[in-house]
Amino acid sequence: MRLRAPTPSGAVVLVMCVLVAGCGTRSTASTGALDVPPPTATPPASGQAGPGSAPPSAAPPSAPAGQSRPPAPLGKPASWRITTYYTVVQSFHGGRLKELRGCPRLHCKRGKTPLGSYPEGFLKEIQTEGSGRITTGSHRGRYLNWSHSVGWWLDDSTRDSAARPLKAWSSAAADRDVLARGQRFQIAECGRDWKGRPVAREICARFQAVTWTVTDLFRPGYGGEHHADVYIGEETGPGFKKSPYYTTLRKATIGAVP
Repeated sequence: MRLRAPTPSGAVVLVMCVLVAGCGTRSTASTGALDVPPPTATPPASGQAGPGSAPPSAAPPSAPAGQSRPPAPLGKPASWRITTYYTVVQSFHGGRLKELRGCPRLHCKRGKTPLGSYPEGFLKEIQTEGSGRITTGSHRGRYLNWSHSVGWWLDDSTRDSAARPLKAWSSAAADRDVLARGQRFQIAECGRDWKGRPVAREICARFQAVTWTVTDLFRPGYGGEHHADVYIGEETGPGFKKSPYYTTLRKATIGAVP
């Protein structure tokens, strides 16, 4: 659901979820059954609970840790859809190897340089999520990124729409006329999961415990009103989409943070 367009400077950007229901729609998330380990990407800043740490026990479900009351709501309460996106990891995906051509560097468009051969499953996921970490071959450790407007390119990082590295459990995306770039927000109420069930308390607490910053922008018309996409880092295994953190929060409430 999250398509990003290149910035005026020519900095390339990524393409995210294009499913009508958003990233994580088919997840088994928010049931409270933590049978799949949560993401273990770079944790949030000091004082904020990361995806690999215990949820804040003192914070009520309606307030982020360290706050006495929820922030002032942005938009109408219980009106937001929060989806998640992540960085794909090559070693967790298979399929026939496909030779790829594109740009060997940032600030390039529709390149024709050979970039190597990669499993079709890996490439398919990147075209949904926008970025993947390469784990084999001469480009091991680098990132393979994709944008509908730019094509494929090799990079040393994942990128937001201003070509800055994405930050796990911090970066977010939205339409520019919904949430402006630089807007900081917290999730005050998680609402329901994609099946209409209440979001499990411990899952909601993780999303509430951090402050998200809009650094990414959807291509116009692809984000939608009252829709934000939050970045949760790298996938941690072949069953990542069963993680309760790869989910969609429906009828959520978010609040502005100064």
